[in-house]
Amino acid sequence: MNGDGTGQGGARGGASPEAVFEALPGVGVPVGGIAQSLARLWEGEAGESGRAPSDFRASQMNLVLHLGLPTTPEDGLAQFQAAVRFTRRHPARIVVLCPRAEGGRDLAMRAKIHSECFIGDSRGEMSCIEAVMLSYPQESRAFLEDQVSVIVEADLPVNYWIHRMSQVRSIAGYRWLLGHARRCVLDTAVCVPEAAGFPWPRPDGFRNLAYSRLLPVRQSLGQYLSGIAPGEIVRGLASVTVRHGPGFGAEAGVLLAWTCDRLKACGMAAGPAFSLAPAAAGEPASLGFDLAYADGRRFSWRANFARGCARFESTLSGPGQVLPVAAGLLPPEAALSDAIFS
Repeated sequence: MNGDGTGQGGARGGASPEAVFEALPGVGVPVGGIAQSLARLWEGEAGESGRAPSDFRASQMNLVLHLGLPTTPEDGLAQFQAAVRFTRRHPARIVVLCPRAEGGRDLAMRAKIHSECFIGDSRGEMSCIEAVMLSYPQESRAFLEDQVSVIVEADLPVNYWIHRMSQVRSIAGYRWLLGHARRCVLDTAVCVPEAAGFPWPRPDGFRNLAYSRLLPVRQSLGQYLSGIAPGEIVRGLASVTVRHGPGFGAEAGVLLAWTCDRLKACGMAAGPAFSLAPAAAGEPASLGFDLAYADGRRFSWRANFARGCARFESTLSGPGQVLPVAAGLLPPEAALSDAIFS
């Protein structure tokens, strides 16, 4: 395996080394002239509002999206579009990093720039963002970080979003980004498992998108269980099981860890067995959650995100209670917002 990818051929299925970079929007510019090219983006006559486009460009932060080598062109474009949707609410300068595997003959770094403006609820409400895309060979990693340090807006915080890095040790090589980022965000659903345990230079700044996506689930479970005395929730608790359907293993692991933490806050002593399990055959659940008690009491929650619904069943506070509720995960841009601002 090479760099932050999957080795010769990688997961891109024979696509060209620059396929992800080429799939992203933008106009090619010289790497050394990025700053001047960005400035020219906003040169223009005032529109109907009497204000030039540059008047609407008010960034709050820098968002660096680092696409690992396993990223496909379609996946890379989807993540970029999520970043753009995020900036509609939180204006930012976006910097997208597209690595090329080590060992290639092409050692040049290439750049593209892109801008978009969004109309708000009225004609007078508009915001504009700008993005820089960089394609680089792994051998130029040090030079890449020098470029990034110049491209980002120096007086604004840096948030570093790492997508599909397949080797944890490769992340450690990006020292400037890790050291200067206010938030380091990754998604354990698309990263190697050990990424969650990486020794981040600023551990308090690490965020997992799988955890953020679960915000509606955590809120729904918390609201339901808040109506039951904490002592009753943990009394005689024998086992905790989180079940998951295909594709929801990362969310299940996050939910199990969160449940353990919340039960400890309720006064849980050592003893209950915690486990992950696949959803039972015939069960349409994307995620499931079960509490079993020594005295026969039980609590369960089943969610089907495709249908947007969930179901509580409980005997914790009396005879069997059944409650259908809505259920879903945060969309990517909302999960990114939760990760960055939580």
